Amino acid sequence: MKKILSYTTWTPFAGAVLLAMVLTVTLTAYSADSVTAPPKVPVKGMVTMVDLGAKKCIPCKMMAPILEKLEKAYSGKAAIVFIDVWEHKEEAQKFGIRAIPTQIFFDTDGKEVARNTGFMPEEAIVAQLSKMGVKL
Repeated sequence: MKKILSYTTWTPFAGAVLLAMVLTVTLTAYSADSVTAPPKVPVKGMVTMVDLGAKKCIPCKMMAPILEKLEKAYSGKAAIVFIDVWEHKEEAQKFGIRAIPTQIFFDTDGKEVARNTGFMPEEAIVAQLSKMGVKL
């Protein structure tokens, strides 16, 4: 009687099946459902500045403390929103992003009025918001 699968042929096969099962479970656990939905922008009825970048991009990391500060300072006056386009690729397509970070400013009607690509200093953001009628 001939052996169909010996120990030496069975072990790699079983390992491959186990690895495939683990990867399937891991990838299913980290599906699109597990990533939170991006915020809706522009915010209805409010001047909105959206920063489209990524949490791991160096210029984007430099923008983070500025955005946090401005989000608090403009609370109730303007919406300051960050969207990670590496997590939400559809948002990059939606807004036609070619480089990050990109900041887009929308008026209260949701119309785009200004766009900047690259790092944008706090003073420039404040000046743009002021130009749009939003005061600190």
